Amino acid sequence: MTDQPTVEHSDAEAVLAGWAQAIRDAAARGARLAVCGGGSKAFYGEPLPADAQPLDARALRGVVRYEPTELVVRARAGTPLAELEALLAQHGQELPFEPPHFGPGATVGGMVAAGLAGPARMAVGGVRDYVLGVRLLNGRGEDLFFGGEVMKNVAGYDVSRLLAGSLGSLGVLTEVALKVLPRPAGEATLRLPLAAEAALQRLAQWRAQPLPLNASAWIPDGDGGGALWLRLRGAAAAVQAAGERLLAEAGGEAVEPAAAAALWHGLREQTHAFFAQAPSGAHGLWRLAVPPATPWGPPGAVLAEWFGAQRWLWAPLADGAALAAWAHQAGGHATLFRAPAEAPEAAPRLATPEPALAALQRRVVAAFDPHGVFAHRLRLA
Repeated sequence: MTDQPTVEHSDAEAVLAGWAQAIRDAAARGARLAVCGGGSKAFYGEPLPADAQPLDARALRGVVRYEPTELVVRARAGTPLAELEALLAQHGQELPFEPPHFGPGATVGGMVAAGLAGPARMAVGGVRDYVLGVRLLNGRGEDLFFGGEVMKNVAGYDVSRLLAGSLGSLGVLTEVALKVLPRPAGEATLRLPLAAEAALQRLAQWRAQPLPLNASAWIPDGDGGGALWLRLRGAAAAVQAAGERLLAEAGGEAVEPAAAAALWHGLREQTHAFFAQAPSGAHGLWRLAVPPATPWGPPGAVLAEWFGAQRWLWAPLADGAALAAWAHQAGGHATLFRAPAEAPEAAPRLATPEPALAALQRRVVAAFDPHGVFAHRLRLA
């Protein structure tokens, strides 16, 4: 086991006891608490009520246990995500779903609560697929443990993975156990000069074949065209053979490793030129989640990731209903990922769940937080 500096056990337990008391006091007063970390993803989800009192989870940080040979790490929720990834990199390991940071303050707890993943999501899975266990303070101030540190250890409901994407609605996440993986030996990025529809068709064909596809991005060039960027990862020989074959089929070129790394990092962190600046203060960044083979659309410059399943578009708030209708018709949904500067607080950010799903979500939230202590960013109706 690796030795890492961390909060002393007695100090951590004292912090937890203080938080538990604060939760019980808030419940007795009818007050609201908002769990927060570094604030790097505070733009995402529904706005918090103005009277919510912050509960800063960064007081608990540090790696509790790391066994590189077992591909498992347990960390406190306030641990900076950059520190965890640096530790894994020392052992040639990684979080393969590439969680975005969106700023230097990103924490492990925020990563789980937001449930966001980067370019490799469709190939390797999302955050919830790597959560093995969690420790949580619920709305009664109870200290709860779910899951463990192996993949098949759950009887009944898999509550630990339920925390991924919960946006602070279920309690204060205090520890999380994660599965990690070795970094692949081979990697290559290709730039293929394909139009948008042709790229979707090619991706559908290639995904049905035993190719080491890891990530894709069709990026518009601003002149009505664009190109498909494709990342391959796996055994070095397989990556080389696949790269040669795909270039022979579709043309294009292999991208120099440093330029490729910069591209994928820019997409993961939304620092790429496409995301850098809204066309106007009335434009928001919309995320359209649809089946990968959905025909191209809606109108406008669209950047498509995840083999076509995740599409980004800058559009005014007034276009939200049309975007939601288009995505719903395709079998997906639309999210106002980054709201326009001019958007009113009441404007919905997340897609409205179907009535049956919304009812289930409300029952789950009520079970964890019966007194409604936690203000959160989840949309329940």
